[in-house]
Amino acid sequence: MAATAAQAPPVPDVPKVPTRRWVELALVVLAVAIAAYGYADVGYNLDGKVPGDTLTYGLSLGALALIAHLCVRLRAAYADPLLLPIAVLLNGMGLVLIYRLDRATPGNSSAPSQLMWSTIGVLLFIGVVLLLRDYRVLQRYAYVLAFATLLLMIVPIFLPAVYGAKIWIKLGPLSFQPGEIAKITLAIFFSAYLAVHRDALALTGRKVWKLELPRGRNLGPIVMIWLASAAILFLEQDLGMLLLFFGLFVVMLYVATGRIGWIAVGLLLVGVAVVPVALWEPHVHVRFADWLDPMRTINEGKGPSQLAQSLFSFAAGGLLGTGLGLGHSYLIGFAMKSDWILATFGEELGLVGLAALLLVYAIVVIRGYRTGRLLRDPFGRLLSIGLATLLALQIFVVAGGVTDLIPLTGMTMPFLAQGGSSLVTNWILIALLVKLSDAARRPGPPAPLLVEPQPDRPRRPQAGPDADGPDDGRDADGPDDEETQAVPQV
Repeated sequence: MAATAAQAPPVPDVPKVPTRRWVELALVVLAVAIAAYGYADVGYNLDGKVPGDTLTYGLSLGALALIAHLCVRLRAAYADPLLLPIAVLLNGMGLVLIYRLDRATPGNSSAPSQLMWSTIGVLLFIGVVLLLRDYRVLQRYAYVLAFATLLLMIVPIFLPAVYGAKIWIKLGPLSFQPGEIAKITLAIFFSAYLAVHRDALALTGRKVWKLELPRGRNLGPIVMIWLASAAILFLEQDLGMLLLFFGLFVVMLYVATGRIGWIAVGLLLVGVAVVPVALWEPHVHVRFADWLDPMRTINEGKGPSQLAQSLFSFAAGGLLGTGLGLGHSYLIGFAMKSDWILATFGEELGLVGLAALLLVYAIVVIRGYRTGRLLRDPFGRLLSIGLATLLALQIFVVAGGVTDLIPLTGMTMPFLAQGGSSLVTNWILIALLVKLSDAARRPGPPAPLLVEPQPDRPRRPQAGPDADGPDDGRDADGPDDEETQAVPQV
């Protein structure tokens, strides 16, 4: 009797994962409806009737959102269903607030140009979703993108300052900030660098109190990034970019290595760069003086400063707000549609509306972190966390500045504030998170890495508890528990 052939082990069935695209469509429709209602509410409160073009505004925003949704359905079927609707909601409410402030400043209309930039941003979102088939391709071009972006950021240094900062490049009637594009490209570069060198950076040197500080020979990269950020601060007088770039790098270092000593070193270096500029640079010094005493100009008989007007707006809004169109935040004057637009939101929608707004932003950040936890390759994991950190840092810096928690930096609230560069960049950021979340939730085995991480040199066991840091049970690629390997269902 012939021997029976050995049977191959059965292939386990891949669990079926719901795409949640119908959930996304329903939320997109709800987001467009909320934005259209806000537009109608502004007109009714100011004119006593609903604007005649409310339906046109709603259909225009809805058409853009629907096209974006169809592209996500086509190319990123397993993407997180909350990202696109939240971006549509924030962009739509930003248009409503800018239209409301346009009504208070006749002859200075910004809503049409913001609508144009919104269209460009959605088109770029569609382009990224359709053309970027595998996000890991970006790892190959990380150094080229970072180098080109840094060269572009040097250009404004040789141009005249605009509003006290050299961060703009003007081409005829158009202008943009290279620093906005640099947020994305530097996040890609940091992710690619740390995915390769995270093992060497995780090695620790001396232990000071409870902090395990990094080795001196590994301080080179962070010192170079600090020097570049400090140069931007000194030459462009832009405190916001220093906090954003350097904060992003330090947070990603901590995520890649798990060593809290990098946070301590980062805070120290930021203080060394910020304090001298705050003392000697007039543009930055005024912001620090207002932060320490927001009523300073009132006591000096010069009238309320912009920060004081912002605090008055938040106080006037109370718990439920004055209603869209019924506030007086336009008294802030300069940059009320960009740097200070959160004051309008807080006054006219109140503390409840402001808390809801911050929770909506928090959902995007949390979903970005969750995507990073589910991704299996180090580059994708770091990139997703880095993009979410960018959004979190920018929200904290802007909200902290207008509420007097930290000095004002001149940055804009993502999606909400006037500014084409910021709006377009944030749509690209959402598109990258959509592609990353699609890869994280897609069922089946992960595809092979396009770029294999190569550590600087293998670790060698050394005597003493501080040689390689405490054994925290994690491998070089981070947590690898059952929840990470399981197919997500949400």
